[in-house]
Amino acid sequence: MRTFAYAMLREIYEQPEAVRRTLAMYTEHGRLKEERWKGLTSWTSRSGEVLIAASGSSRHSGLAAEVMLEDLSGLAVDVEYASEYSCRGSEGSRFPSVIVLSQSGETSDTLAALRTASGKGQPTLAITNAPDSTMAREATVSMPLGAGTEVAIPATKSFLCQLVVLYLLSLYEGEQRGTLASTEVAARLVELDALPAKLEAHLEAWERGMNSLAATYRDASTFLYLGRGVHYPIAREGALKLKEASYVHAEGYPTGELKHGPNALVSERVPLVVLATVDHSLAASVLRYEKTLQLLEEMKAQGARVLAIANQEDRAVKALATECVCVPPLSEHLLPMAEVVPLQLFSYFMALQRGIDVDRPRNLAKAVIESAAG
Repeated sequence: MRTFAYAMLREIYEQPEAVRRTLAMYTEHGRLKEERWKGLTSWTSRSGEVLIAASGSSRHSGLAAEVMLEDLSGLAVDVEYASEYSCRGSEGSRFPSVIVLSQSGETSDTLAALRTASGKGQPTLAITNAPDSTMAREATVSMPLGAGTEVAIPATKSFLCQLVVLYLLSLYEGEQRGTLASTEVAARLVELDALPAKLEAHLEAWERGMNSLAATYRDASTFLYLGRGVHYPIAREGALKLKEASYVHAEGYPTGELKHGPNALVSERVPLVVLATVDHSLAASVLRYEKTLQLLEEMKAQGARVLAIANQEDRAVKALATECVCVPPLSEHLLPMAEVVPLQLFSYFMALQRGIDVDRPRNLAKAVIESAAG
């Protein structure tokens, strides 16, 4: 059995099994477990509005959920910083259902957002990695994760399991609201069930590749991570992982926003990390991909250093990027679950290049249980 120098790397390798455990909680025989979903039958508001409140990595999974829920179920979704939501003091006429996302279930700002929503009589759903946490107990409905104990401060398997549960929620709501046929839900569940094996098949190659690339990019001062649609939250998450694990500055942007200011930063010491995957069966995904190829062409002419995440066998991206890391072909809303893993490994090896204890970055805690504002 392999031993790992740091918990973060071990937890990255535990992700396939964490996904399997999470799926076993909510599905069986290629179907959603009826008893697991009974509590959500009347959870959404009559208006079909949902507000997601979260912080850090959990907010990034919330941003991905915004796209998944709107695309697959037709719900109208907003995502708020939990630290802002309970401080707004608004008494407006909108009363959406509220989802709170927290790995620990104790994050103070997110707990305050939950209590604010509950105080207004809004139905609440807590998605946490701690089924006995305060949020799980106080929310109208609780959907725990099967990630298991996570020791390293940078979240890896808990983030991926959040994406899985939020995707399952999107399928459930889509079927309930009639935007997805039961046959399509079943087909999507079959694909999701195959995800852990696909991740396992690529982990060692991703580890070797990202170890090498971290040595190549170790002197960069800033990274700009770019993604479109449901991939934009993964760009945000990749940038956050790099900051917290390696202390290297990074920012995540929608790909099309690069030329609206940030491109002035691009240089030899400010490379780009571009999510350039595609689901060829989805017209919107193909459009985003074509626009990303156009940007890559312009960046190559500009002389930018580009690390791209692309589909296997994608020669077009490989020809335009400085380096290219491949992920297995998946449907549009599952691609982020593969994209995030090599980005986690990149942040891990960048930290090692800089001599940092990746499990315990300075000034950070696993659960922020006291607000920075006191």
